[in-house]
Amino acid sequence: MDYIIDFKEIVEQAPAEEPARQYYFMDRVRELVEMKKQEGYAAHCMVEVMGCQMSAKDGEKLLGILERCGYTVTEDDRDADVVLFTTCTVRENANMKLYGRVGRLKHQYERRDGMIIGITGCMMQEKDEVEGIRKRYPYVRLVFGTHNVYKLAELLYQTLVTGKRTFEVLEDTKLIVEELPSDRRYRFKGAVNISYGCNNFCTYCIVPYVRGREKSRNATAILRECEQLIADGCLEITLLGQNVNSYGNDIPGSTSFPELLAAVAELPGLRRVRYMTSNPKDLSDELIEVMKTHPNIERHIHLPLQSGSSAILKRMNRHYTKESYLALVEKIRRELPEVALTTDIIVGFPGETEADFQDTVEVVQQAQFDAAYTFIYSKRTGTPAASYEQVPEEDVKDRFDRLLKIVQESSAANETRDLGKTMEVLVEDENKNQEGYLTGRLSNSVLVHFPGPKELIGTMQMVKLTESKGFYYFGELVGRQSEAQYCETGSI
Repeated sequence: MDYIIDFKEIVEQAPAEEPARQYYFMDRVRELVEMKKQEGYAAHCMVEVMGCQMSAKDGEKLLGILERCGYTVTEDDRDADVVLFTTCTVRENANMKLYGRVGRLKHQYERRDGMIIGITGCMMQEKDEVEGIRKRYPYVRLVFGTHNVYKLAELLYQTLVTGKRTFEVLEDTKLIVEELPSDRRYRFKGAVNISYGCNNFCTYCIVPYVRGREKSRNATAILRECEQLIADGCLEITLLGQNVNSYGNDIPGSTSFPELLAAVAELPGLRRVRYMTSNPKDLSDELIEVMKTHPNIERHIHLPLQSGSSAILKRMNRHYTKESYLALVEKIRRELPEVALTTDIIVGFPGETEADFQDTVEVVQQAQFDAAYTFIYSKRTGTPAASYEQVPEEDVKDRFDRLLKIVQESSAANETRDLGKTMEVLVEDENKNQEGYLTGRLSNSVLVHFPGPKELIGTMQMVKLTESKGFYYFGELVGRQSEAQYCETGSI
């Protein structure tokens, strides 16, 4: 069947305002998909997330848009007519992973008539990567970046109608488009973007170049989205930003992050609110006070250290010192003693000496992190640090191995601190490794596995922690709470 579609006319009739324009194109794609189904087109889609929680949030939007366009989600790319990747580019191996996945889809593309393979996300904001895909992967039909994720329906329609490859990557935008369809992985928890981009320009980090300058969303719009999620059954909401602590700094007179967090925490029916990620330079006394007075705010702070050397921190452009970081940790431990504290550490940053590394070791030993995620420095083209003199590989590996052992030793004291307690768990899934067991998280984000029926998934339950396995617990269900019980106790 041939379709006679005047693409130019369709575009001219589209609303100019967003998101109305995208809903218009979702309807146009759906009409086209329904016609194609008459020829045997399956209209299956999948989105593969390769990145951080913000990429995962983008992935939920992409799936929601595709479903509104008439596609059905599949978990098997062999059945997919549209495959989209949301990419990460923080480290080079993330790029290599994407190329490996795209390469394996070539034969699938050749076998499946009309298949569209698309790529979006941070990696697509790098011009060299986009040009490489354009030349080396002619079967990639759709490429767009972080600033126009919301335009999927419009770009997909263009690709379907013209039969040509569609590449649209914007260098930056001041436009924030929300109120689009979203397919959440879990009905009982969701994420809300409170800001996009980053103004910090750490010398090792590509994010400000691919995500753009920081843009805070309107606080009222954020609260409205949170209320909609709660009405839809969400017990837990995560507030997302590259640096949540600087939320509102780009808008004169705006709501601050502590004020926003308090307002979200006070929404009726919300059992937990999380946030990520914090920059130590912006974590205020006000935020600590808000956490103290709102028990449904997560008992967990992820506070990236990156290095314990003040000299290296200055080269990283992190705007804090070893001493100020330790003073902040001491304050958090004093004011919020029940909070789990986790961190990120980069080993082998250019110019790092053994003395610098020992400063990092000292901070780890003093801070007693609950967990530390350690990484070997990854050189990223386009960042200032890429031009710095690199540390010899053998030195980096030796320091990395030593740090891993020290992290394990320093965090050991925290591994059993809640053993024997009965604590509230948000039940998230069936345990994949142990039949009859469920998996959930404590308020401090620690995993708990315990026996129970799958009907409890998506509820809050009291669980006694009976056995510590280091970074997770085994437990026993204590009674069984229902939503009615929550209401009776006034918890929701």
